[in-house]
Amino acid sequence: MAPVQSLQKKLQKGGLLDVSSVSQEDLSKAADALGMTVFVVNCDRARSRSAVLRAIARAVDFPEYFGSNLDALSDCLCDTVLDQKVGVVLCLDNLHSGDPALADDAAAVLSVCADTVEFAINNDRYFAYAVQHAGKHPDPEPGIAPTPYSGHRSHE
Repeated sequence: MAPVQSLQKKLQKGGLLDVSSVSQEDLSKAADALGMTVFVVNCDRARSRSAVLRAIARAVDFPEYFGSNLDALSDCLCDTVLDQKVGVVLCLDNLHSGDPALADDAAAVLSVCADTVEFAINNDRYFAYAVQHAGKHPDPEPGIAPTPYSGHRSHE
């Protein structure tokens, strides 16, 4: 079986994907071949649950009234799955799940993703998600504040 076909079967099964040996391009090609929509979330600067949720909301283009909590994440992910003809692939890039400030929150977000898989199955859709874990955020350099989530430093 070709690697793309194997990946397509995994996408159709749904759930957490092991993408350690798969390129973003191959994942996108496999999803496109199935008619699935891919959303890539850059979580690199997220240092809190709310920052991770904002990154997801921005990447998936959630409505302005998104409540920035786990219930709202669940509702919006389920709505997004239903809005797609076939299904959704959500890629969480550089999620700092090894950071003590984010460990529990990252697990909670992934739990919502796991629940969304069941919702998708019950509604004849696919939902798969991939996580590129990035470990702990680097410690800030002495005298230099860490780059805020917005990416701009006011002192520069």
